[in-house]
This record gives sequence, C-alpha cells and structure tokens, in this order.
Amino acid sequence: MFFNLPTLLTWARIVAIPLVVGVFYLDVDWPTRNTVATALFIVVALTDWADGYLARRLNMTSSFGAFLDPVADKFLVCAALLVLVHLNRLHALVALVIIGREIAISALREWMAQIGASRSVAVHMLGKLKTVVQMVAIPFLLYHDKIFGLIDTHFWGTVLIYISAVLTIWSMVYYLQKALPEIRAKVR
Repeated sequence: MFFNLPTLLTWARIVAIPLVVGVFYLDVDWPTRNTVATALFIVVALTDWADGYLARRLNMTSSFGAFLDPVADKFLVCAALLVLVHLNRLHALVALVIIGREIAISALREWMAQIGASRSVAVHMLGKLKTVVQMVAIPFLLYHDKIFGLIDTHFWGTVLIYISAVLTIWSMVYYLQKALPEIRAKVR
C-alpha cells in the first residue's frame, strides 16, 4: 500500500531530509543549528523503528513499504554524511566508504532479486548493527558540542563513525560472500 500509516511515516522521513539539511542554512547561531538538526535527525531516525513496528503490529506490511523503507534510510544517512563532510566534521573518505557500500549492496540486492536469489543477501544482524552505530554516531557529529559539559560528542561521534565504517566494510564483505555462489552459478 502506498499510503497506510507505516508507509506515511516512511514518506515523512524522506520529506524531512531537506529540513535536517536546511537547518544549517538558517540565520541562527551554531549551537542552535546543531541542536535543532540533531533533534530533527533523531526524530526522523526513530520513524524508521516506528514504521517497521507499526507495519508488523497492524499487519500492514507491503512490498512497496519494504522497498521504500531502506531507500528512506539511505537518503537520510547520505544527506547527513554529506552535511558533516561539508561542515568538516567528517572525513570525505569515511563518507565515501559508507555511501559506496550502500550503493553497492543495493545494486547487489537488486541483481540477486532479478536472478531469484534475494534470500542469499537478506538483511543480517551485522548490517543492522552497522545501522545502529551510524544512527548513534551521526547525531553526535551533528550536535558537535559537549553534553552536560562532560561528553564530547564530536570525539565519540568520530569514534563511532569509524567503527561504523569498519562494520560497513565487514558487512559488505559478508553480503558479497553470501552472494558469491549465486553469482558464480549465473556467470558460468
């Protein structure tokens, strides 16, 4: 379904992405920009959990929702990473690794679906862990200040985004290994 409640939450996530980016163009001080962008990102990221929960709970899962949900996630993460690179809070190479993996695995999944082998690249716990670490790292990097004067969010966000980059590569290797037997069978 194109417009059930879970799918509307996914659409809202996509529509909210320009708001997260646009906050950094407002004529307000940097602490306000950082706080508003962080809060928006967290709220928008939580809709990912909410739409999946509601789709299962209300029995409103759909193939369109299953397609749109990861697309929304990837748009949100990519937009945030590009903003962080622009603000010099993230090295471009780290963003390239994360974005490149997302493109490569999306293409792999599409191809595997076309050859009838989508189960071999189904979402794995490693990919989920990568996503969780990213979704914690990004708000820390967006906030870019200390919490309660103690927690240096830039430092911890940087540590977490590097961990995420390692998990990104690891999960990509995992998915490629799972797909390799199918690829070999089709290429011959």
